[in-house]
Amino acid sequence: MIRRSLMLSVHRLGSLPYFYRASAGWARGLAIAGSVLVVYALYQALVVVPPDYQQGDVYRIIYIHVPSAWLSLLGYTTMAVAGAIALVWRLKIAEIYLVAAAPVGASFTMLALVTGALWGEPTWGAWWVWDARLTSELILLFLYIGVIALNGAIESPRHAARVCALLSIVGVLDVPVIHYSVVWWTTLHQGATVRPLGGTTMPGEMLLPLLISALGFTLLFAWLTLSRMRVELLWRERRSRWVARMLATDE
Repeated sequence: MIRRSLMLSVHRLGSLPYFYRASAGWARGLAIAGSVLVVYALYQALVVVPPDYQQGDVYRIIYIHVPSAWLSLLGYTTMAVAGAIALVWRLKIAEIYLVAAAPVGASFTMLALVTGALWGEPTWGAWWVWDARLTSELILLFLYIGVIALNGAIESPRHAARVCALLSIVGVLDVPVIHYSVVWWTTLHQGATVRPLGGTTMPGEMLLPLLISALGFTLLFAWLTLSRMRVELLWRERRSRWVARMLATDE
């Protein structure tokens, strides 16, 4: 019974008309929840949480930098998964996710690089160094841009999605390089602040707003991607009957 319900849910999500109708409510919920969490976390981080005993107030940028860096990795990883699903099962919704998530992931990757530079200048004395972590993160940005460029350069949406899927699957090899770069090489970048299995070096009053910020940014990432998916879906299916019926009903 559970397996049948799960298969039914997957089948429904694969239905483009069902996904478009249902995703409107999802998008509103994600936008509201994500905004509330981010505003609360940033208030705690900028007003309530005390300065760091070593870095002073400059450390507060991690409440934007860390969630952005996390989403740069998560975004590309999910794109690779969607790419594999698109290649194997030819699901249009996976293709749509792949091309819709790329600009959102690229934006968060750029935000991670910019906030890292703003933190690095007072900490390292330089806006940029060819550090293993920073260089591999920059490569990830180029991979995102590559997916965006390929999708725009190929006229057929389905063919473009397949080519983008291949690039996403190959490019995802950069994700573990970014994550483990501070372990594999000697770098200026500090190690992981929060380790799921190894504890954390942050006091609880500093850690909780960081976790809330990460959750809030993740919900906003999902909202932005979902909104782009809805637009991409309508563009692809603009000549289909269900879109014509929906537009006629709205009028």
